[in-house]
Amino acid sequence: QVPLVESGGGLVQAGGSLRLSCTASGRTFNSAVLGWFRQAPGEEREFVAAITYNSGVAEYGESVKGRFIISRDAAKNIVYLQMNTLKPEDSATYLCVADPKRAHTISRTQVSFDYWGKGTLVTVSS
Repeated sequence: QVPLVESGGGLVQAGGSLRLSCTASGRTFNSAVLGWFRQAPGEEREFVAAITYNSGVAEYGESVKGRFIISRDAAKNIVYLQMNTLKPEDSATYLCVADPKRAHTISRTQVSFDYWGKGTLVTVSS
């Protein structure tokens, strides 16, 4: 069973919206921080957003702050990323991540996240 499975990517015009979902399978993730990174071709991976297990704390990367909203259904262990006012520079593969070592605080570094999904591709046309 794949621990993290993303869905919801696709092609959208600039200014449009998309909602990504990630289902985390297994009790390991019940109290984990869940989040998203993204990676465009030839670029470094970039922190997008993360949320604590009780949704008490959410953090965002500077480039998406005010446009993206992360949320979580704790009962189903699903994390969502609502992406609004999309720009061509948002085009990337979006990867779901989990940090089971933390429940109440968020680290934005890649090494903090032990589990990574395979990603879902988002393409924003101009």
